[in-house]
Amino acid sequence: MLVSIFHPLFFFSLTLGVIISISSPTWFSAWIGLELNLLSFIPIIAISKNSFSSEASLKYFLIQALGSAAIIASASFMLISPLNTNLIIESALLLKLGAAPFHFWFPQVMEGLDWFNAILLMTIQKMAPMILISYTLTNTLNQNYLMMFALISSLIGAIGGINQTMLRKILAFSSINHMSWMLMSMSLSELYWFYYFIFYCIISSSIAILFLFQQAFHVSHLSSTSLTSLTKILTLISLLSLGGLPPFIGFFPKWLIIQQLALNLQVLPLTIMLFAALITLYYYLRIIITSLTLQSLKTSWYKLQLLPAKLFLPILMMFNLSSLLVIPSLVFF
Repeated sequence: MLVSIFHPLFFFSLTLGVIISISSPTWFSAWIGLELNLLSFIPIIAISKNSFSSEASLKYFLIQALGSAAIIASASFMLISPLNTNLIIESALLLKLGAAPFHFWFPQVMEGLDWFNAILLMTIQKMAPMILISYTLTNTLNQNYLMMFALISSLIGAIGGINQTMLRKILAFSSINHMSWMLMSMSLSELYWFYYFIFYCIISSSIAILFLFQQAFHVSHLSSTSLTSLTKILTLISLLSLGGLPPFIGFFPKWLIIQQLALNLQVLPLTIMLFAALITLYYYLRIIITSLTLQSLKTSWYKLQLLPAKLFLPILMMFNLSSLLVIPSLVFF
């Protein structure tokens, strides 16, 4: 009963905190929005039925409080020191995002969440810090500083997910890798960031919802004989789309960023990010091959929600296959 009553209220205040942060004229009001967002997300984590939710909420609170304290401390540094305080604010926001090398908390918190809260952490919770980061990119120093974190995040997100077998940790490291593309697009243009963020939110949410329907938390759970062929094929397409493999729809925003980096002659950052993207495709393919080639009997944890799945799966199929028509038309016309 507590979940049904208070969950929409906390979700509304969480969204309100994001809106306050991205529309605020001062850093103080942006900080207030971030705090409202934080204090709304912690109860959403804590009231879930996951046994690790309390640990995840405590870790999330400590990290976010540290980032908020750094934002407040930057005001004092602005008065006593001529240092570029935007670098301090930018570092605090990157800590809140979980970008490498501040990524240590992100996979651990993801492991303690259910799939719905994992979707919130991967999508909505990234919106306000990323938009606030765009406000700090006032000179070349800040842009180069952000590019350095983007390249580190691409490598950490790719290498960290290789040896993982838990699906939530794999999506966590995948999110860190995609964060590097979003940070790089932010240094190029806010419009490119908007395109990438929208596509990433839709694709990552669709994969998490697929895993929610299947009640899958481990790679071996995707090998169940109870899963239909349509579900397995859609999981395959969604993972390849998340990895940015052409001609799936997830390649479209990466294509824009690759084109812009090539036009700016930024060959080294482009090479590093493409190399990291290939590594992420490797562990996506490992999940796909495992689910298609291995078979396990139906277990006690498996409970497929048939009615939502029947309504949702055709929509996902149409979205992920739409790029088969969109991208060729963009090439020829």
